[in-house]
Amino acid sequence: MARRATALAHPNIAFVKYWGNRDERLRLPANPSFSMNLGGLRTITTVTFQEAEGPDLLFVNGVPVEGPARERVSAFLDHVRRMAGFRGRAVVESITDIPPGVGLASSAAAFAALAAAASAALDLRLSERDLSTLARLGSGSACRSVPPGFVEWVAGERHEDSYAYSVAPPEHWDLWDVIAVVSEQHKAVGSSEGHRRAATSPLHGPRVATAPERVSRCREAVLRRDFEALAEIVETDAIWMHAVMMTSRPPLFYWEPATLIVLQAARRWREEGLPVAFTLDAGPNVHLLCPAEAVEEVARRAQGVPGVLRVLRSGPGGGARILPPEGGP
Repeated sequence: MARRATALAHPNIAFVKYWGNRDERLRLPANPSFSMNLGGLRTITTVTFQEAEGPDLLFVNGVPVEGPARERVSAFLDHVRRMAGFRGRAVVESITDIPPGVGLASSAAAFAALAAAASAALDLRLSERDLSTLARLGSGSACRSVPPGFVEWVAGERHEDSYAYSVAPPEHWDLWDVIAVVSEQHKAVGSSEGHRRAATSPLHGPRVATAPERVSRCREAVLRRDFEALAEIVETDAIWMHAVMMTSRPPLFYWEPATLIVLQAARRWREEGLPVAFTLDAGPNVHLLCPAEAVEEVARRAQGVPGVLRVLRSGPGGGARILPPEGGP
């Protein structure tokens, strides 16, 4: 008899970034981080475990996926199978509106949804903290997509104490992310390889050493809904992370010419009085954070910047959750 469950998860945008691991196998991060789930984007994943031999099957938006992506999913599902004492293959069907491999945290949503669906299908009944640590094994930032709203990831020293938790629920602050998409090409160097290169940069050590203080300031800014304080933290941390990338060996350049144009425009808009701050994940696309009252103006201006292909927008989102069966309540 097949065991089946469906889960939904959102990507997240990091205010203080995760870049570099102390343990590659367990994805234990070099530093703590802080993020906001993006309710406007989502991944819905159904996992069906079958009492049958054979390779796992993976479908994304109806298309069968082979190669390293399927192998990564199978390796993650092996963790779940061992926890449940289950032998058999899995069929994974994922529907997502997040472009993959362009710095929009598609893997965070993917593995948070996969962790929730797979553990529920095998009736593991994990706490939010334990689900977060499990999701981390698939993609580090996936642990931050498990709790709702504004989330802190505790770096920890072992698998069990490297987890994410909610600092504030989505409704705490109507903060928005306007995403200026300047490229939808899959990046040539993935984040996993970038994490491995981080320690080769002379800027990595100082960034890691000062990250806890930035996380503390970020937490306070979010709790106070202090946009000006948040703006300074997120921009500093984003630039520092990309400086680490650019000074790694070999160097890693994710920015496109249009990326810099958007960054400069955002700085100019804030000087003119528009509340907006930029940040970037591991890709060329720019996240423009702003209070709800500024969303329309920020989106309008971003769409008019040369090189911007389209604009996405999202407010704060909830955590990973199990969906009822089709036809259920």
